Amino acid sequence: MMAKKIAVTGSLSSGKSTVCRFFKELGAYTVNADDIVHRLLAPTTEVSRQVVDLFGSDILTNGSIDRSKVAIKAFSDPLLLHALECLLHPLVRNEIEKEYQLWSTTYPLFIAEAPLLFETGSNVDYSVTIAVTASQEQCKKRFGKTRNHRETTYHERVNRQLSGEEKASKATYVIDNNCSLDELKATVAKLYAQLLVRE
Repeated sequence: MMAKKIAVTGSLSSGKSTVCRFFKELGAYTVNADDIVHRLLAPTTEVSRQVVDLFGSDILTNGSIDRSKVAIKAFSDPLLLHALECLLHPLVRNEIEKEYQLWSTTYPLFIAEAPLLFETGSNVDYSVTIAVTASQEQCKKRFGKTRNHRETTYHERVNRQLSGEEKASKATYVIDNNCSLDELKATVAKLYAQLLVRE
């Protein structure tokens, strides 16, 4: 029997990765779109050569693509950002599907963390979608703590995405992350149990 194919999305720093970690602890197979991008941009890949051609060799640090340098350039030039998205998003989608085919009969649930799920239209690949929501104040605080970025960087990235409310309105389920870790873990456990039995 094939595992349910589920996507977890949400606004920037809403807690998507934490939700996916809890799902993994409960027994789900999880995959992260950002991790896939990291693999695609390894030094010797064809994709990394295409990105260097697109952005210039100054995005390299010690021969590897520096994603922070790519982000600075991409978010200051809409055309560059669009070109990067057109290159990477289909590849990420394909890699997630490969992993699903590989692991879907081994695990009860297959969960992909996909920040731009609805923006890229890849929500059609999933039978269930989950949006993680949190207040903008909470998201900004978490973003600053984990990445040590400026507030302007937060707004640059958020403005390229649907709002948390829009994502929630499109999702099958919504997880509110304006709470403690213990409360979030309990919410995920309850939803995990629901997903196992609901067709």
